[in-house]
Amino acid sequence: MKSLFPDHIDLTAKVMNFQLQRQNIVSANLANLNTPGYKARRLEFEKDLQAALGISESGAMTRTHPNHLPVAGSPESMEASVTKSLTPRVVQGVDNVDLDAEMAAMAKNNLLYSTLSTVMQKNFSGMKQIIADGGK
Repeated sequence: MKSLFPDHIDLTAKVMNFQLQRQNIVSANLANLNTPGYKARRLEFEKDLQAALGISESGAMTRTHPNHLPVAGSPESMEASVTKSLTPRVVQGVDNVDLDAEMAAMAKNNLLYSTLSTVMQKNFSGMKQIIADGGK
């Protein structure tokens, strides 16, 4: 069945959910900055996203037809994985959460999430304009 929404809306929503999960994990890492024995966690989904879109690690896209850009996978097939840092602690009682790295990860994630939310907002404002113009 034909949908009112573009195909990339589902994918964008799934990526935004992953970024929200990443933001929560980074926040938890920062909250446990001084907790002895806490291991920093990471959320990785970019490689699965590239695989779902048919993009190689070098960034090249595959084509199914010379006039088409591919969507080789579906958002439902993507997964995110949470990993814990397993680097041994050198000094007993000192955590392994790097404040600068976590703040940089949070800032990057905020920018990416804001960009995707702007893309979603533009899609919906475009549909709103079409609906408004269609009634004239």
